[in-house]
Amino acid sequence: MKKEEGILRNNLYILRAEKRWPQKYVAEQLGVTRQTVHSLESNKYNPSLKLAFEIALLFDKQIEDIFDYTRKGDTK
Repeated sequence: MKKEEGILRNNLYILRAEKRWPQKYVAEQLGVTRQTVHSLESNKYNPSLKLAFEIALLFDKQIEDIFDYTRKGDTK
């Protein structure tokens, strides 16, 4: 059975901009590097489940409010 690939997108940049937090601040709060935050925002890196929960807690949001997973071929 072929595994379907999907795309994980996020609105981390928008949430961070709304709070006027620099990437460095978010990185410090999450215990990651600023480059990791940049990679997350540009969808070049997918977070671990633990990091996704930590991001949601930091922004006081549900994971689904930050991340969106779409299977290739699905339309939304």
